[in-house]
Amino acid sequence: MKFRIEYTDTFAGEVNYSWVRRATIEAPETITDTALMRRAKKALGLSGVRGRREIWGETLVFRPYGACTVLFIMPEY
Repeated sequence: MKFRIEYTDTFAGEVNYSWVRRATIEAPETITDTALMRRAKKALGLSGVRGRREIWGETLVFRPYGACTVLFIMPEY
């Protein structure tokens, strides 16, 4: 299964999209959220960055601590 990843900036806590980095990764459908988050962070050079994880329906959201950025992981159908 393919997953689309978007990493962008925020303004006042809201997604801003003044810049964006995108990637696509492949993973089995049975992958855990934790493993998927690790693969997505690695694909965009964020390995080792700590932050808060949220779940918005089928979308995983990662907000790094101390940065005005957000990472979205969405399944592609």
